Amino acid sequence: MRKKRIRFAGLVLTAFALAAVMTAAACAEAEPQKQNDDGRGYAAAGVEEQADETKNKNADMEEAAKNAELKIAVGGTVLTASLEENSSAQALEQLLADGPLTIEMRDYGNMEKVGALGAELPENNEELTAQAGDLILYQGDSFVIYYAQNTWNLTRLGKIRHTTADELKEILGNGDATVTLSLNKE
Repeated sequence: MRKKRIRFAGLVLTAFALAAVMTAAACAEAEPQKQNDDGRGYAAAGVEEQADETKNKNADMEEAAKNAELKIAVGGTVLTASLEENSSAQALEQLLADGPLTIEMRDYGNMEKVGALGAELPENNEELTAQAGDLILYQGDSFVIYYAQNTWNLTRLGKIRHTTADELKEILGNGDATVTLSLNKE
């Protein structure tokens, strides 16, 4: 009988001790957040610093996208193009990060050369009038170089620079053409 009383007393004491600890913890005032020099809490400053780093990285990526260039080799001629700022052009850039891509292109409608990319890229279609030198993604998996005007629902990938429509038509030639795309890393 004495052992039962001792056990019971031990349980009661443990329960009171546990209740006292929980009450003290609940009533205790939270420790104030430490402040840095400008009066903001360290945690808030850390979040802001992370946000600033993310903004800077995004700005760097946008700047890189603005400056992204593509080299297009056709026969003995190398053309330079500026890439658009969209997910399609970024996907093309990622595809070319592994190395140059050679595309067999065929003439279509006496206005464009079109060839299979060998990969599916995201589309950003909009109705637009393509001009000579426009680089277009068609149906997500075809690369198109326009040398004449056409209006259709298309995704612009970029624009060939410093080449007239007549020069481009001469460079691409009649019939089929083999084109090699690569990133301009200069």
